[in-house]
Amino acid sequence: MSCCDYIPYVEALESLDSKCFRETMHSSALSLDVACCNWPEEYPYCPAVKAYMAFSKSSLAVLFEVTESHTAAVEMADNGRVWEDSCVELFIANPAGEGYFNFEMNAIKSLLAAKRISRNDADHFSDNSLQQIVRHGSFDHAAIDIREQNSWWAGEVIPFTLLGLQSMPQRLCVNIYKCGDKLLKPHYLSWSPIALDKPNFHCPEFFGTLIAKYE
Repeated sequence: MSCCDYIPYVEALESLDSKCFRETMHSSALSLDVACCNWPEEYPYCPAVKAYMAFSKSSLAVLFEVTESHTAAVEMADNGRVWEDSCVELFIANPAGEGYFNFEMNAIKSLLAAKRISRNDADHFSDNSLQQIVRHGSFDHAAIDIREQNSWWAGEVIPFTLLGLQSMPQRLCVNIYKCGDKLLKPHYLSWSPIALDKPNFHCPEFFGTLIAKYE
């Protein structure tokens, strides 16, 4: 069964500095546990991951808080292989048509973003589009490899125009993920559960629903 929850409106998320963004998301956003360990026999490790989501007049925002035993990020380039690092991800079903969007960011804020029909059929965002996404996080943009229990956070503010919208729709279908293909303990966690035999995040049929709440 897919998840469903209400996402709140918060003023001017796109204009906040990193400290205020994190504080505001903690105090005002929807809190979600990214805790579905969908393939426990092969990938039993479950780091502690929480996502916070909210929207403003012009943008959708997500903040991730992560505690894990190994944090590594070596991909410096945007639209690179960030999923092999400590990576947090937001997938959004296209509200204006077919397919979906994926936003994948490693712990040092390298970002992959694309509009997709499937895992292998993707139109990656241009440099200009990527620059419109505000990024926040606890690490500088430099390679890291922390082999002990640690905590970090990362967030992004995505203009609705990049989703083909002018404002928040009544509903968004999404899933939220944490992964790390090349970490010491590879893992594949989701917010909304995935009923597939093997790890696969490119499955809109298992997205959950977020309903806009303006009160």
